[in-house]
Amino acid sequence: MAATNHSFFQHLHFVLTGIPGLERGYYWMALPLGFIYAIAILGNGIIISTIKSETSLHIPMYYFLCMLALADLGLALCTLPTMLGIFWFDYKLIAFDACLVQMYFIHTFSAIESGVLVAMAFDRVVAIRNPLRYGTILTSGVVCRIGAAILTRAVCVVFPVPFLIKRLPFYRSNVLSHSFCLHQDVMRLACASTRVNSLYGLIAVIFTKGSDSLSILLSYIFILRTVLAIASGEGRLKALNTCVSHICAVLIFYVPLIGVSVIHRFGKHLSPLTHALMANAYLLVPPVLNPIVYTVKTKEIRRKIIQIFSQTKVTVES
Repeated sequence: MAATNHSFFQHLHFVLTGIPGLERGYYWMALPLGFIYAIAILGNGIIISTIKSETSLHIPMYYFLCMLALADLGLALCTLPTMLGIFWFDYKLIAFDACLVQMYFIHTFSAIESGVLVAMAFDRVVAIRNPLRYGTILTSGVVCRIGAAILTRAVCVVFPVPFLIKRLPFYRSNVLSHSFCLHQDVMRLACASTRVNSLYGLIAVIFTKGSDSLSILLSYIFILRTVLAIASGEGRLKALNTCVSHICAVLIFYVPLIGVSVIHRFGKHLSPLTHALMANAYLLVPPVLNPIVYTVKTKEIRRKIIQIFSQTKVTVES
């Protein structure tokens, strides 16, 4: 009878965890963390506004970059309330339903970012293999359809996840391992079989990030074959140089993702601190570093940043 009563009980709240073992340093971490989020939000916002205002950037490559910036902005905003709540105000509670909402949007924006990276790889394949037909293959309509497909896939694949969690009973521990809600972290607290959740999570990962990483790899095989066929060394370098930013974005996204996956699967013996740092890196590194990479490589974005700082300086001085 007790087990039956438990099955109808759910925790009203989960308790989030900051960085285990460093609780006394939260006060000192608050300012750098706020600075990191400011870089992520302002950096991606500047990229979006620059692409929108600069007509010279109204080409497929930068439309996809705008999508990437939107995905990064979404990821940053998803984790912002709970991260700052913990490190600024020492508030660690999150309502059960709010946790499910945050989980849904984190995984959705992550799937969107993965899909956009595939689209950017396809863009580079077309630009290098068929430069004369680039504009006719990747028209505005095609770019819009690709963007819609990426969004639809992410929304549909992640949609069942909160409902699969909602059906599970939680009546023992309600302490999560991270500063935000992730599917695998919430799932491990369930007091019932999570086989369906695990199976669906595996299928979702294979369908999104698994197939995306394979597509990116195949894209670069095509690119390398084309580049190696170019006669001049200068032409090869010029072609590869157009891929540098995208390669950096792929590494920035997939290296922390692989690290988190490996640690969750094989690193159960590792300290909670390692798990927390890897999870934070997985969600914070791409939104912060992607704007920096593309700012360095895109003169129009650099010009926009200089213009903003100049206007700010004039305003302060006046």
